[in-house]
Amino acid sequence: MVFFDVEERLARLSGLGDQLEAFSRTVDFEVFRPDLELALAYSDGSKGGRPPFDPVLMFKILVIQTLNNLSDERTEYLINDRLLFMRFLGLGLSDRVPDAKTVWLFRERLTQAGAIERLFDRFDATLRNAGYLPMSGQILDATLVAAPKQRNTNAEKADLRAGRIPEDWQDKPAKMSHKDRHARWTLKFTKAKRQDDGSMPATDLAIPFFGYKSHVSIDRKFRFIRKWKTTDAAASDGARLREGLLDKTNTASSVWADTAYRSKANEDFMDKEGFVSKVHRKKPHLKPMSRHIQRSNAGKSVIRSRVEHVFADQKSQTGLFIRTVGITRATMRIGLANIVYNMRRFLFLERLNASA
Repeated sequence: MVFFDVEERLARLSGLGDQLEAFSRTVDFEVFRPDLELALAYSDGSKGGRPPFDPVLMFKILVIQTLNNLSDERTEYLINDRLLFMRFLGLGLSDRVPDAKTVWLFRERLTQAGAIERLFDRFDATLRNAGYLPMSGQILDATLVAAPKQRNTNAEKADLRAGRIPEDWQDKPAKMSHKDRHARWTLKFTKAKRQDDGSMPATDLAIPFFGYKSHVSIDRKFRFIRKWKTTDAAASDGARLREGLLDKTNTASSVWADTAYRSKANEDFMDKEGFVSKVHRKKPHLKPMSRHIQRSNAGKSVIRSRVEHVFADQKSQTGLFIRTVGITRATMRIGLANIVYNMRRFLFLERLNASA
């Protein structure tokens, strides 16, 4: 394929709508360079050896991977195969492409350096500089994120819940490396569906679920993720509110959340920190809920439901799933998903403003 054929093909793809090209136009990926270089701590090359790939290029590969829910091997293949991926990365047909091992090592170095929080904050600063300040209060919620199921015995499960390493694993490093000691089982409740005869079951469905939980706080006005946290799937939603999930820089003090966040400890905490609780009230035990509380909860739901769009976007558009082992890597995966969601949201709002 000659040069002009490639350019013509890329121009045609641009006309059809290339999301990665829009990313390149809208997001300044160079803002991530200082944090990437600090986390990677590459040598100056004076000792020789093959120079590493550019860290910004490698970070953009993680963005591609997150957007498309790709394994490292599939990422390597598609970068070599797709012109759009090459253009986004600034690679030519004859340029060297990072292999799957290089992608894994890059992500692992960032993970072990705990860089994802700094990278998230760096892009949040970009959003603020672009005028997207946290406004109109904030909305909290959490969603379950699946991980590969572990086949453990009851005794092994008991050891893990107690924070112990099962005795049979301790002298088997290969087995240990494949065992996720941080993910947990929980029950996922879903609304029961109407039966064929038109009746509704008395109880909702409880489905066993294994993995992690992504906790977020979004600003009400722009719906960007501003604060986030990763826990195992069995962790309580409500307790996370007091663990740095509230954004004190929001221009309004109101906090919306569902009944999982309603507790005296949380209400006292928000009152002390200057927040105004708009958390749903729970139904009294064995008593009907009063009409005015029903109306109040319904009004709060209109606003609170906006956070559901965040999780729906992450799961439907990027197929959020934990492929790795351990909460440190799960935090990296969820953090990348949160950055990419904010990038997609930024792109949408910038297009909206340009057409206004």
